[in-house]
Amino acid sequence: MSDIVLTHGYFLYEDEKELEIMKPYPTLGLLYLSAYLRRAGFDVEVFDTTFAARDELHARLHQGGGILGIYTNLMTRVSVVKIMGEAQALGWTVVVGGPESGNYPREYLEHGADVVVVGEGEATLEALIPRLACRGQYALDGIDGVVYRNDAGTIVTNAQRTRIPDIDSIPWPDREQIDISRYVDVWRQHHGMGSVNLITARGCPYRCKWCSHGVFGFSHRRRDFNDCVDEVEFIRDTYSPEQVWYADDVFTINHRWLASYAAELKRRRIQLPFETISRADRMMKEEVLETLAAIGCYRVWIGSESGSQRILDAMNRGVKVEQVEWAIKAAQRHGIEVGMFLMWGYDGETESDIEATIEHVKTTNPDIFFTTVTYPIKGTAYYDAVANKVACDLPWATSTDRDIKIKGRHSRTYYRHADKWLRNEVAAFRNQRSDPAGAQTLRNEALAARDAMRAVAAEVEA
Repeated sequence: MSDIVLTHGYFLYEDEKELEIMKPYPTLGLLYLSAYLRRAGFDVEVFDTTFAARDELHARLHQGGGILGIYTNLMTRVSVVKIMGEAQALGWTVVVGGPESGNYPREYLEHGADVVVVGEGEATLEALIPRLACRGQYALDGIDGVVYRNDAGTIVTNAQRTRIPDIDSIPWPDREQIDISRYVDVWRQHHGMGSVNLITARGCPYRCKWCSHGVFGFSHRRRDFNDCVDEVEFIRDTYSPEQVWYADDVFTINHRWLASYAAELKRRRIQLPFETISRADRMMKEEVLETLAAIGCYRVWIGSESGSQRILDAMNRGVKVEQVEWAIKAAQRHGIEVGMFLMWGYDGETESDIEATIEHVKTTNPDIFFTTVTYPIKGTAYYDAVANKVACDLPWATSTDRDIKIKGRHSRTYYRHADKWLRNEVAAFRNQRSDPAGAQTLRNEALAARDAMRAVAAEVEA
């Protein structure tokens, strides 16, 4: 029997939106845990739920108890709660980790978890598994990075565990434990390009108020560039993808590292097209964009969030609107597509801020842009700032932080109209030369959406 079974709560075929997008990636965190624990001598099984049916996981749980480790994130809470309840009823010792359970340790303990791992999990699980295997009294005193109930039923929060300083000491993700080729094939079938994900660093040092730092804090630890090239070479030779996804929080944060990495890729004649995420202020040099283009970057995603400097400052983004505009135009000059993320509804946003965002998107003209309505994630500075105004109509176990409502903020209907205003304005701008009449129709629809947004606001105020 395995010392621990690792799983997560995401089932692709239950996700209607993802079934339209079909860009799945495996949970690297679990694969890192597996590799680390197996090297330490533990027998580890990974049950990847992504392509599985829920009944398949149920069948595995019914085969016998032991230690079940579940990765948690914001979107899988409801699913994980169901898994925890069933596993506990079948005699499993349930350990949860990840950003979500670290924010809600009490709630997870109340709904079926025996132990919550807070922060980075590798070293914590290495210390925890032998103690849990003894059953009986857990005696978890002295194991940093865990929250649990003691024999008296009292919730105990142990000291925070020091993060692993040298992440090159952690083995690569244990991809052999799951069927990576299926991910590659799904990508290839739906997008013509197979894709594999990897990371070259852990953490983000920036302090945007709405962003969760539940696992790595505000640390930033970069891997050696040679080791990263080794991994890319292994991925290329083993899985033959047409592209890779660098899942770093800010890929271009260290320009010296990027230059060394690019030089080593060139030396080995490795060039796999890729997309990644960065910040505009870490792309404000032509040589950075030249380097990205040279090593195969075909798309970079930027969190622009708003076209209003007032809102960006309120978010503590540390970025100027002008920097975003320069970075997008410069990336496109170098043949790199740009994807933009935007947020509606940040605390204090007004119609003039929304209008500024619309003008910002027209000015920058990114290749792709997505919007979301800001939601407060537990453990963030934004959540703390609006804590006295948050409410949720649903029980914790059947909701997520996305279901939290902020008293006094506009309704989702209001922001749907804002979205229509934005999209029609941008479409009109893009079509004004090739189809003036069509552009005017789009502009009229944009103004109608703006007026509808105002009407919704007026109804609430009345």
